[in-house]
Amino acid sequence: MAQYFEIHPDNPQPRLLKQAAALLQKGGVLAIPTDSSYALVCQLDDRDAVERLRRIRGVNDKHHLTLLCRDLSELASYATVDNRQFRLMKLATPGPYTFILDATREVPRRVSHPSRKTIGLRVPGHKGTQLLLELLGAPLLATTLILPDETEPLNDPDDIREQLQHLVDGIVDAGACPLQPTTVLDLTAMANNGAPVVVREGQGSLAAIGL
Repeated sequence: MAQYFEIHPDNPQPRLLKQAAALLQKGGVLAIPTDSSYALVCQLDDRDAVERLRRIRGVNDKHHLTLLCRDLSELASYATVDNRQFRLMKLATPGPYTFILDATREVPRRVSHPSRKTIGLRVPGHKGTQLLLELLGAPLLATTLILPDETEPLNDPDDIREQLQHLVDGIVDAGACPLQPTTVLDLTAMANNGAPVVVREGQGSLAAIGL
C-alpha cells in the first residue's frame, strides 16, 4: 500500500517531502506532481526501481525516460551541452519543456536511448518537485503518468491513489496538475549547427522560446 503525502502546491511541507525522499532513497517508485502533469519517478542509479517504473508505465527500453534536474548546472553533468543549446534551454527553464540531448557517461546505458545514446532532461517549475529534488540532492528519473493502453495522463490524485496504491510506494498529492505533458524538443542537431526539432508540442509554449 502506497504512502500518501498531501502537500500544499505553493508552500510544500518539507517534513512530508523528506519522507517521500526517504522512500526514493530506499528504492521506491513514486507518483509526484510536476508543472505539466503527474509523473512516475525513481532514482537514476537503481536498476530494480527503473525496471518497475517501466513496467507500471508499460514501456520498453526504447521509450525515452526523462531526468528531472534542479537547474541547468546539474543538467550539464548528464548531457553534452553547447552554447546554442544552453541559451535555448535557459529561456525555457524552469518550465514544462523536455530536451533530448546527447547523454554523457554519467548516464547508465539502461536509461539512455539504446541506439541513439540520448537522454531527455528537464528542469520542472513545480515548487513541490523542486523541493523534493533539493532534499534528494540528485536528479530523478521520470516518465509521464500515463497508464498502459491509455492516451491521457492521470491528473486527479484520487484517481492516482485508486489505480496505483498497490503498484507504487508513495503518492505526493498537490492537487490537480495540467493535463498536458511537456513540450519535447530534440536539440541534438544543434550540436552540428542544425535546428531544434519539435518532437511533441505540449504545455510549454513554443512562441515563448522563439520557435
